[in-house]
Amino acid sequence: MAGRNLENLTKRYGGIGSESTVIKRRPGPGGGPNRGFATGKPKNTRNVVRRLLTYIGMFWKRIVAALLFMLVSTAASLGGSYLLRPIVNHIADASTPAGERIDYLGTMALLLGAVYLAGVVGTYFQHRMMITVSQSAIERIRNDLFSKLQSLPIRFFDNEATGEIMSRFTNDVDNIGTMLDSSITSLVSGVITLVMTLALMIYTNPILALITVLFLPVFALLGNGLMKRSRKYYVSQQAALGAVNGYIEENVSGQKVVKVFNHEAVCESEFALLNDDLRGKQQRAQFFGGIMGPIMGNLSQVSYSLTAGIGGALCALGRFDVGGLAIFVNYSRQFSRPISELSQQMSTIFAALAGAERVFTIMDLDPEAPDAADAKAPDPLLGHVVLEDVTFGYVPEKTVLKHISLYARPGQKIAFVGSTGAGKTTITNLLNRFYDIDSGRITIDGVDIMNIPRDVLRSNIAMVLQDTHLFTGTIMENIRYGRLDATDEEVIQAAKTASAHSFIKRLSNGYDTMIEGDGANLSQGQRQLLNIARAALSHAPILVLDEATSSVDTRTERLIEKGMDHLMQNRTTFVIAHRLSTVRNANAIMVLENGEIIERGDHDDLLAMKGRYYQLYTGMSELT
Repeated sequence: MAGRNLENLTKRYGGIGSESTVIKRRPGPGGGPNRGFATGKPKNTRNVVRRLLTYIGMFWKRIVAALLFMLVSTAASLGGSYLLRPIVNHIADASTPAGERIDYLGTMALLLGAVYLAGVVGTYFQHRMMITVSQSAIERIRNDLFSKLQSLPIRFFDNEATGEIMSRFTNDVDNIGTMLDSSITSLVSGVITLVMTLALMIYTNPILALITVLFLPVFALLGNGLMKRSRKYYVSQQAALGAVNGYIEENVSGQKVVKVFNHEAVCESEFALLNDDLRGKQQRAQFFGGIMGPIMGNLSQVSYSLTAGIGGALCALGRFDVGGLAIFVNYSRQFSRPISELSQQMSTIFAALAGAERVFTIMDLDPEAPDAADAKAPDPLLGHVVLEDVTFGYVPEKTVLKHISLYARPGQKIAFVGSTGAGKTTITNLLNRFYDIDSGRITIDGVDIMNIPRDVLRSNIAMVLQDTHLFTGTIMENIRYGRLDATDEEVIQAAKTASAHSFIKRLSNGYDTMIEGDGANLSQGQRQLLNIARAALSHAPILVLDEATSSVDTRTERLIEKGMDHLMQNRTTFVIAHRLSTVRNANAIMVLENGEIIERGDHDDLLAMKGRYYQLYTGMSELT
C-alpha cells in the first residue's frame, strides 16, 4: 500500500467538522456506507458562546453569588490601593510630628489588613463557586454528547473513525472545561476590575484618566485583529488533532494487520504527515494566541510611562498631590493588567471555542427518525418476515439492493450466499432498521416494520455477528447483556444452550472471570460462543447469523454450529455464510449477485439447477 497524501489522510481521519467544505467519500466495499458526515462552515462564535451559556445558566444563583464575591474581591483590591493616598500624603507632610505619623501608619496598616482579608475571602468563595458551576456544566455537556451518540443512526458510526469521536470527549470537552474553570472567571473579573478602576481613575484625576482611555482603541483594534487570526488557526488545530487521534486509534487496534503486511514504515510516514500538519497548525495557533499578551503588556508599559511622566509634571506644578499620583500609577498598572491577563487567556478561549464547535457539530446531527405516532407491534411477535420489492442504496448514486422479495415463516431457516458486496449483510441491516429502505416494504407478522417501535423491533431480533464485541466485566455480565433482567440460572442455561458452559467452567473463576480488552484473554471461538449465549438469552423470535463461523477452526466451528442449532430451534433464522456446508439444511437459500436474487430454493433444488450455487458448491467458482 502506497502512503496516502495529507489531504487524503485528513479527509479520512478528520471526520465531521474537520474542514470548512463538505467532504464526500466513496462508498465502501459492496456499496456500503460512505465515510463522512460532512459539515459546513464552522458555527459563528456568538452562537457557540450563547450555547455554552445555556449550560451554565441553570446555576445562575451560584453565578450571582460568585459575582458578588468577585465585586468584594475587586473592591478590596482597589480600596486597599486607594488607602495608600492618605497614607503617602500624611507621611509626606513634614509638618506632622513623627510620632503621630507612626501611629497613623499603624492604624492604616490594620485597616489595610482588614480590607485585603476581605478580598482574600471574596476570591476564595468566588473561585470555589465558579469551579462548581464549570464542572457541573461540563458534566451536562458530556451527558448530552453521550446521549446524542446513543440516538445517532448506525450510519454515523459506520462512517466516523472511533479516535475522532473520542477526541470530542477528551480534548475538546477538556478545553471547554479549562475555559470555564479559569478563563471565564478571568474575563468577568477583568471586566469588573476595568470598570471600577476606570471610575476611580476618573475620580482621582480626569486628565490622567483621559490619557489611559485614549489607549483603549489601540488595545481594541490590535486585540481584535489578533483574535480573528488566532480563532481561525485554533479551529484547524482541533481538526488536525482529531485526525491524529483517529489515525492512532485505528493503527493501534489494527497493529497485527500492520505487522503481518510489513506496513510499519508506511504507517510511520503517514503519521508523520498528520503529525507535521498538526505541528504547523498548533505553531500558528499558539503563536498568534501567545503573542497577544506580550504586545498588550508593552502597550500597557507605554501607557504607564506616559501617565507617570505627566502625573509627575502635574505634581511639580502643584496641581496634583503625591499620594494621588502614587495610587494613580498603581491604578494605571491595575487597569492594564486585566487586559494583559485576558490576552494571555485567548489561546485557551480559542481552543475551547473551536472544541465547542466540534462538540456542537455532533449534537446538531439528526438522530434516528422518531417512531411513528401510532407505532405498535404485535404482541407477541411470531417472526413471519416478508420483504416486498425492497430497493436500497447507502448513497443515492449507488443502489445496493434491487427489488428484493422473499418470505420466512416462523421457525424457518433462510440462508444468503453470494459474493462479497452482493448485499447479504445489507438485508439484515434493513431488517433491524439500522438503515431505512428506499422503496418497497418489510413486514413482520403482517405489520410494516416502519410502524413497529425500534426498541421493540430490535429486542425481537437477536444477532450473532462475525466480529464479536465483549465489554469489560465478568462473563456472567456479558451474557446478561442479552437480557438485563435475566437471573443467574437463566444466564447459565443460555450458556449451556450455546455450548459455552463447559469451557466457562474450566476458567479459573468460572462465570465470574473478568473479560478485558474485548475478550483478549479468550479465543475467537470462545468469544463467539459467548455471543451466541447472549443471543440465546434474549428469547428473540428472529435470529440473524452473519458469518458467525467464518473466522474459527473446523473443530470450533462444529461446536459453534451445535450451539447455533439449539439457538435456531423455533426461531425464524437468517444465515449469511461463506462456508456453504453450513447452509445445506436451510429451508430456502437465496443466491445474491449485484444486489439481486438470481437463484432461490433449497440445497437440492439449487444443485439440480446447475447455476451459480452449483458452481459455488462444487468448487467451479469461488466466493470472493
